Amino acid sequence: MGSSDAAPTVRAVIFDYGGVLTTPTRESIQAWLAEDGIRPETFSAALKEWLSRKAPQGTPVHKLETGEITPAEFNETLAARLRTHDGSPVDPTDLLGKLFARMRPDPAMLDLVSQLRGSCVRTALLSNSWGNNYPWEDLDGLFEFAVISSEVALRKPDPRIYRLALERLGLAAQQTAFVDDGAPNIEAAQQLGMRAVLHTDPADTRAQLAELLPAGTVPQEENR
Repeated sequence: MGSSDAAPTVRAVIFDYGGVLTTPTRESIQAWLAEDGIRPETFSAALKEWLSRKAPQGTPVHKLETGEITPAEFNETLAARLRTHDGSPVDPTDLLGKLFARMRPDPAMLDLVSQLRGSCVRTALLSNSWGNNYPWEDLDGLFEFAVISSEVALRKPDPRIYRLALERLGLAAQQTAFVDDGAPNIEAAQQLGMRAVLHTDPADTRAQLAELLPAGTVPQEENR
């Protein structure tokens, strides 16, 4: 810090959506599994096969995120992999809607983005979409633009989707910070030279961004 080798000043922060600007996705999933009586291991097995680091390209999750299949098609595919505790099949109707039903915007994170904007830090949204209906009324005015995977036919951690966001910002990777709750997505950003923050909770993300941005840019969180 403070030497001639200091990293370039971060001028923009790119945020993920689900699990970063919202309550934890896992909490919504756990509540859905419990309420519908679905065996958690059947969901976990499908997710591991389709979304783990070792998953092959072109899994149903990948195709959903890039818009190659519709949410309704994904619902059918996922439902076929699930079973209830009594062994019954799972109704595919609005399965994704139920999965995300309890996920809510996190006021502390929305406040953080708003404060960054007020301090003239540029902000953007970069999200892998699972057919989500984003609450744009809550996000209005917080971001210069949004890069949504299904709209650009690319998904994190493909480096091309990060480069697309950087091109729209007109900044070098070293001038941006990226906030995500997924380690593979963070690692991909770091490999491009972006300053990455693995989100675990609002206070920690606020503290990490305060280390990356110019002094005074990130106000301390108010005691509530």
